[in-house]
Amino acid sequence: MSKQQRQVHINAFISATGHHEASWRHPDSEPRLGLDVRYYKKLAQLAEKGLFDSLFLADGYYGRTANKLEPFTLLSALAMVTEHIGLIATVGTTYNDPFHIARKFASLDYISAGRAGWNIVTTGTEETAGNFGYVKHPEHRLRYEIAEEFVEAAKQLWDSWEDDAAIYDKSSGVSIIPEKVVEIHFKGSTYSIQGPLNIPRPPQGYPVLVQAGSSESGRELAAKTAEVVFTAHQTIQESQSFYADVKSRLPKYGRNSEHLLILPGLSPILADTEAEARDIEEELNGLINEKRAISSLSGRLGVDLTDYDPDGPIPYDKLPGIDAVNGRKGRYQLVVDLAQRESLTIRQITRRLAGARGHVTFTGTPLQLADLIERWIASHGADGFNLMPQLYPSGLQAFVEKVVPELQNRGLFRERYEGTTLRENLGLARPVNARVATASRSGPAVV
Repeated sequence: MSKQQRQVHINAFISATGHHEASWRHPDSEPRLGLDVRYYKKLAQLAEKGLFDSLFLADGYYGRTANKLEPFTLLSALAMVTEHIGLIATVGTTYNDPFHIARKFASLDYISAGRAGWNIVTTGTEETAGNFGYVKHPEHRLRYEIAEEFVEAAKQLWDSWEDDAAIYDKSSGVSIIPEKVVEIHFKGSTYSIQGPLNIPRPPQGYPVLVQAGSSESGRELAAKTAEVVFTAHQTIQESQSFYADVKSRLPKYGRNSEHLLILPGLSPILADTEAEARDIEEELNGLINEKRAISSLSGRLGVDLTDYDPDGPIPYDKLPGIDAVNGRKGRYQLVVDLAQRESLTIRQITRRLAGARGHVTFTGTPLQLADLIERWIASHGADGFNLMPQLYPSGLQAFVEKVVPELQNRGLFRERYEGTTLRENLGLARPVNARVATASRSGPAVV
């Protein structure tokens, strides 16, 4: 293909040992490194060497996972040992406060000199409620309504400072121009916030806004608010359909397709030959704890599968249906569709999900992976990928050393970073201060 190709955007979804659920049991992995900032430093610098757009850290507030550091703390440390790569933190809106989160992201954007991104989630785990004093997890639709209001409140807080509010003029003794820092008096169904924020407007205006939901509510929130979407699809046809649907919703919010990048998850196992890659896949699958895998699948589908024959089909007539799901609706439907489309047994579906929890998996050579990436980009199935190697750090290293040069040879990937901020490297504009823009359109106040 010609050198006028659309360019691929690559985000590294960081994991301690890898995205295969049994990666921690692999002979080459060391699970305890998941709490070692020096290990994450090496991963971040490796991804930056590969000219990746960004790093992404998932997060949650429930479970017994023992190898996850809190994203803001870790990314602030990584900002000090990197120069170009973006730093995206997952922060849920259901169990947080807009003022607190707006301040944290502004701080991370300053610490990183304009490389912060916010992966906006509503929190899909019902058990989380008990950790925050709630009796019940809010209903799916309500969570997205709260999320929309939460993000709008955060934007208004960032806009409570004009870009030139802080002047620090020693001769006049004026540090901050008072009329350029205002109370926002935000009033919504859930939040009432006076403002202003107690930190100036971030270097990027707002951190890059990322959204990860694929349900109907998630797609609409993405079209209205997001600048990057992390999503999961099993086939190029599914991804093309999602891509076209979400981008078709943009015009009603005054946006166009260049305002939103869609990055499906891609979870590879790479080796010099396909046979070697298959051997790694079989080794990982042989380490799966089948009892736990079936228990996890039961939780995803809302039906206890432990007493069913693992070599038999999912009992579709016992499933609750998507309308009854109060967690991750999009992922529920993906799993059901995959199992039905390929007539998978319970055991087979657990193995398909083990590699990346529903994201597309790949096993093969770097050239074969480059072919897949080129095909998805050329056919408008993606603007890039949320890379999820099934083994860390070897999978990330193989991608950087062998796939990136091939993509560059095909004219699909950058040779150097385009700018200094995450927005510049993603080709996204810095947002104007909405409050100032509204005031300018309205003209001077009449006294």
